[in-house]
Amino acid sequence: MAEVASDPTPLISGGGSESVRRPLADSLHVNGGDGAYSYTRNSYFQKFAANVVKGRIGGAITMKLDVEKLCSRSNIICIADLGCAVGPNTFNSMQDILHFIQHKYNLQCPGSDRTLQFLVFFNDQPSNDFNSLFTSLPRETPYFTAGVPGSFHRRLFPESSIHFAHCSYALHWLSRVPEELQDRNSSAWNKGRIHYTNAPDQVIQAYAAQFAKDMANFLSARAAEIVNGGMMVIIMPGIPNGMSYSQVAASAMYEFMASSFMDMAHEGLISEDEVDSFNLPIYTPSPEDMEAAVEKNGQFSIEILELSNAAALVDGRVDIKAWVSHVRAANEEMFVKHFGGDVIDEMFDRLTKKLFMFSEQVNSGYKDRTQLLVVLIRK
Repeated sequence: MAEVASDPTPLISGGGSESVRRPLADSLHVNGGDGAYSYTRNSYFQKFAANVVKGRIGGAITMKLDVEKLCSRSNIICIADLGCAVGPNTFNSMQDILHFIQHKYNLQCPGSDRTLQFLVFFNDQPSNDFNSLFTSLPRETPYFTAGVPGSFHRRLFPESSIHFAHCSYALHWLSRVPEELQDRNSSAWNKGRIHYTNAPDQVIQAYAAQFAKDMANFLSARAAEIVNGGMMVIIMPGIPNGMSYSQVAASAMYEFMASSFMDMAHEGLISEDEVDSFNLPIYTPSPEDMEAAVEKNGQFSIEILELSNAAALVDGRVDIKAWVSHVRAANEEMFVKHFGGDVIDEMFDRLTKKLFMFSEQVNSGYKDRTQLLVVLIRK
């Protein structure tokens, strides 16, 4: 489940001569369609988060992206939205990026008689609801479009073919659950938990190691695909250097999910083994984690690496019902695949009640900057 463009942060009221690897058919996905728990209806947080950093992205394009150089051989600018999911957010982000790039071109080439043309690639897992995505595509767009199914942890595009890559609330999803968590005899066997929140150090280290591997693959693939001087923007949940994840509000979501499942196991609705063997493939990096990954790759320069607070406040309180619906839209398929569909309503009902019961804990935990913005230039 590499490209699920969401996270439980609360809503607050191959190329070259190599053969091309085909995408896996059984990859997980956000809820498609337009139902009550669809991602289309429950992705407000991502929209707000993108708006928080929109000005910073526009400034980076204006100051750091040499559009004149990028289009010196062709007037076609290729943009990739990695982990696009479904709904209007991806279209809004692409519209903003096109506006910023066109503005920079006008500044660099005033009076030019060349008209830029844009080709946008919408990428996500092959099981993503691309039908809903393209059905909701605005009738008139200033760009050409194409869908590209596949995991962004490996190559998706030909060498030096992308001028601008965008990845919003997707890269925190790991390509897989760390192997150590699947071994009952391992010190990282995560009994009674579904995440590394409040877990032993061995569990945390396993998650961190898997994220480092995934980032190495992601950056290696993008380094091959993005042209020299091209830009990549990453927006994702983050955590301040040195902070324990248990101090972040989203940790309450994982803790109460686990306790809800365990309560159901004790009542015989599911088995305890089902809970012990389930782990969310999600890792929230610090700026240090990202800096280390970029430096190890060596193919990108860091233009922006910063944390911000992307909370949308309604009377200063977490909108718990909206938060749960948001998380369900992103995670439900994964729960159904592991636990079966009969118990999902029950789990989310229990989760909602627990979050209301401990709402003060949830609200007090959402004070730090927990959104990470990374802007890279391909060397």
